[in-house]
Amino acid sequence: MAKGLQGFSWTMLLLFCAIQELGAWAMHTAVEGPVLGQPGDPALLASGRVKRGWVWNQFFVVEEYTGTEPLYVGKIHSDSDEGDGSIKYTISGEGAGTIFLIDEITGDIHATERLDREQKTFYTLRAQARDRQTDQLLEPESEFIIKVQDINDSEPRFLEGPYIGSVAELSPIGTSVMQVMASDADDPTYGSSARVVYSVLEGEQHFTVDSKTGVIRTAVADLDRETQDRYEVVIRATDMAGQLGGLSGSTTVTIVVTDVNDNPPRFPQKMYQFSIVETAPVGTAIGRVKAEDSDVGENTDMTYQVKDEEGVEMFKVTTDSNTQEAVIMVQKPLDYESKKVHTVVVEALNKFVDPRFVDLGTFRDQTIVRVSVLDVDEPPEFRPPSNLMEVQEDAHIGSVVGVVTALDPDTANHPVRYAIDRSTDTERIFDIDANTGAIVTGKVLDRETAGWHNITVLAMEADNHSQVSRASLRIRILDVNDNPPELATPYEAAVCEDAKPGQLIQTISVVDRDEPQSGHRFYFTLAPEATNNHHFSLLDIKDNTAAVHTQRVGFNRQEQDVYLLPILVVDSGPPALSSTGTLTIRICGCDSNGAIQSCNSTAYIVSATLSPGALIALLVCILILVVLVLLILTLKRHHKSHLTSEDDEDMRDNVIKYNDEGGGEQDTEAYDMSALRSLYDFSEIKGGDGGGGPGEGGLGGNPASELHALPQWVQSPDLDFSMFRDYICKKVEQADEDLSVPPYDSFQTYAFEGSDSPVPSLSSINTWSSGSEQDFSYLGGWGPRFRQLAALYAGRRGEEYNEES
Repeated sequence: MAKGLQGFSWTMLLLFCAIQELGAWAMHTAVEGPVLGQPGDPALLASGRVKRGWVWNQFFVVEEYTGTEPLYVGKIHSDSDEGDGSIKYTISGEGAGTIFLIDEITGDIHATERLDREQKTFYTLRAQARDRQTDQLLEPESEFIIKVQDINDSEPRFLEGPYIGSVAELSPIGTSVMQVMASDADDPTYGSSARVVYSVLEGEQHFTVDSKTGVIRTAVADLDRETQDRYEVVIRATDMAGQLGGLSGSTTVTIVVTDVNDNPPRFPQKMYQFSIVETAPVGTAIGRVKAEDSDVGENTDMTYQVKDEEGVEMFKVTTDSNTQEAVIMVQKPLDYESKKVHTVVVEALNKFVDPRFVDLGTFRDQTIVRVSVLDVDEPPEFRPPSNLMEVQEDAHIGSVVGVVTALDPDTANHPVRYAIDRSTDTERIFDIDANTGAIVTGKVLDRETAGWHNITVLAMEADNHSQVSRASLRIRILDVNDNPPELATPYEAAVCEDAKPGQLIQTISVVDRDEPQSGHRFYFTLAPEATNNHHFSLLDIKDNTAAVHTQRVGFNRQEQDVYLLPILVVDSGPPALSSTGTLTIRICGCDSNGAIQSCNSTAYIVSATLSPGALIALLVCILILVVLVLLILTLKRHHKSHLTSEDDEDMRDNVIKYNDEGGGEQDTEAYDMSALRSLYDFSEIKGGDGGGGPGEGGLGGNPASELHALPQWVQSPDLDFSMFRDYICKKVEQADEDLSVPPYDSFQTYAFEGSDSPVPSLSSINTWSSGSEQDFSYLGGWGPRFRQLAALYAGRRGEEYNEES
């Protein structure tokens, strides 16, 4: 049959080509009217008429030619061609010289290649007629078109595939699913090659397709996703309007059946059993149950609820959004001794119900859950669970605050012991009786120090201290009026000298650390010692404040610049307590507007006139002055110490100074006082010859004889010390009158020589010579104070002895 169709096609093709050849042959004459040339073209005649016979519009050539010879397209010809071959025909443009060839002598055009209209529908070329000898144009260049004639050689194609559509299950017949479209590359303006019709090759039992539009629709009304959730439908598209010999193409369309909520939830079991210990805290999950639903997506979303009254009280059910399971949890504490088994009815229902399918049945299901409570050894329970107690703050130590009670809930009913968690009562303010649970005070209470106490009471089984219960207890300390009222602040007021009677000076308020339940009520009066006061008056305003007013005309701050007004404040009790506070009133000078200008109190003036910035500046200046004074004193001390060091370095006389002061006449330990006294016992030494030769006393005699060798000073009876006495008295008098002298005793040094002395020099330097036979060993007996002096003289004596030997 295919070969017969192919022969028929070629027969029609040859017939068409013959018609084409005749049409092209006749086109060398004027086809569609004249076309004017450009000015100066040879086609323009002197008369202005255009030559006819050199104008073309288009040629036709059939596509997909399969012959062995070049396909004749047409012929171009000039009226000036006399057939002697003097005219040469050429073409240029698209495909000239490759696809299309022209006979230069005859002007015949042939197609040398197989053309495809779906790739290119026409070619634009230009024809020229030239003189073969001169190669000049004999005719103006003319443009023409070779159009490729279509044949039915392209089958319809579905370019947008693969196709996937969807339709809801249980949709009515004729519900549109989707639309498919096939494209045919053939010429839609020529014949029926591009006219496409659609049909169903596979799946026609469930779906149909519109032959013209390609819209796929349902063919049945009982599509069930739970039975089959997808269908593969094959759609065919045929050109030539479906006639015999038309080409066709097909595609597969996947149609997904979407879910609707047409299936209610169902529990796989009608009864579930779980167990849990009685000590499980509230919120503990007991178990999970799940109702099955054949639907998918949100149509399987469901909620669970407890239906019976007993179950609602003891248990609650939540829905796990991820698994759609019912989670059964404890809602109230369980008690094995009260009830051992609980029965709960759990219901599951769809969250989203489609009203179109309500007639299919109820979309909910129920199941029974049995919960068995397991017995455990429980700690004692506090009964009743009250956590507030009150006690007066003046309660004595050992007073009972309250009693806590705890019982063992188990069947054995073990005895209970009580204790206080000392981490909550570190100061041991309260104690508890271990057997009765009575809470008593352990220390004196003070509401003003701590108004509330939070302690934790422990209750445990007497035989098993690991079973412990804890209860938080709040103890409120009730107030007792044990604090007198006091003035809110140390009040100070100022009043102008020209104040008038009745002028308000100060409003006074008080504070009381107590907090009576009925509120504070304070009473103000002047203290008894101020009853004779005629300067100021006190008015109780009855709102726990009082006002002080002037009671006389004018004040004189020269007479008295400060008044102290004692005020007695009494609270409402019971018992009523009182205290006395003092209001300090200063008399100040004011201007005509009543603004205070100055007061006698320096502190008040400074506080009223100097700003914080000025005070800071004043302090900085004082600090700078102090630093300067300290710096000057330091420099002076440094200079003085420098001069002293220079004096110490003056070794011209080789004299060593000792500024040691003895302890007075009562100090007999530091010095050998007898040796010192012997120096002034002049009556014992005046009988000698003054020289003290070695034969008469020697150096080895008694200490008195040893002293004769030292340069002696004997008081002359005619010496006059009055000048020294007068000089010293004068200096003492000057020191007493000098205000710059320190208040404590000081050492004064005066450089006064007086007149010449008749006695020889006291220095022993002149008496020390190589021939001296004096012995200074007695200096070692004068005590530790003269030890260094004795060492010096002993060293000199040793050196002298070595030189002599």
